[in-house]
Amino acid sequence: MITMQINAFETFLAIEAAGSFHGAARRLHITQTAVSARIKGLEDSLGAALFERGPGGTRLSAAGRQFLPYAEQMMRTWEFVSGDLRASLAGRVSLRLGAQLSVWDPLLVDVAVWLEQAQGTVPFTLNYDHGLNMAEAVSRRLLDLAIVNEVPAGTRLGVEALPPEPLVLVSDQPLRLGRDELPLFINLEFGNEYAAQVQQVLPRRSRQHIVLGNAPMGLRYLMKRGGMGYFPAYMAAEALAAGQIHRVAEAPEILLSCKVLYLPDNPALEQIRQVLQGLREVRGSG
Repeated sequence: MITMQINAFETFLAIEAAGSFHGAARRLHITQTAVSARIKGLEDSLGAALFERGPGGTRLSAAGRQFLPYAEQMMRTWEFVSGDLRASLAGRVSLRLGAQLSVWDPLLVDVAVWLEQAQGTVPFTLNYDHGLNMAEAVSRRLLDLAIVNEVPAGTRLGVEALPPEPLVLVSDQPLRLGRDELPLFINLEFGNEYAAQVQQVLPRRSRQHIVLGNAPMGLRYLMKRGGMGYFPAYMAAEALAAGQIHRVAEAPEILLSCKVLYLPDNPALEQIRQVLQGLREVRGSG
């Protein structure tokens, strides 16, 4: 049943990419009848037509456009899980590491390099899907270890705290907090702890803001468009040194919690401990 659904998702995505049922059949090396049958089954399950056919070809319906990101996510998850299982059955167990926020993508890379240098070759997969609920992914064994800023209440996962991430308020123009008019605030929405600290510095009534979910994108947006925002100190350092952006005078630094989640009964617990050691060393030297 799972394989049939995965085939249907794959076929749906192939039609969207090829622009026709015939093109999808060629791409998947199956008959057009099989393509049609898979899509009919999927549409029957969802209770909605996913495609509209016309003289210009086949295109997504409104329901199809809404379904597209879910199908893409399902295929990514399936490829992730099935690839990991195949490696496990072949005796090549690899650790699956993830981070909830884009600010810790470099930390994942640094700990991967540390593992190679300090522990020898340790197989691992770095997951950059920030849309995943990381605590749930660890609980369901989709990931072995995840770096997060907020831990769900009542979790049974192992939790290890790392040094917090310092965030600095920067702007494209020199500003002094409490004296100058404030520009557009680029809000990265790092969770409740972050929001509470920002509220202390910049009361909601005193700022207009735009929400961006990715920190590097947000910093680039600030430098291209103008505005201000709280960004990790390491991320802003180069642009600050070059005079491309400026620290907002009188604005306090705020701290973003950094914690690691893992399952205490994970069979790869010894390898997870190696990663934790690496994170402590890399984080401590950062």
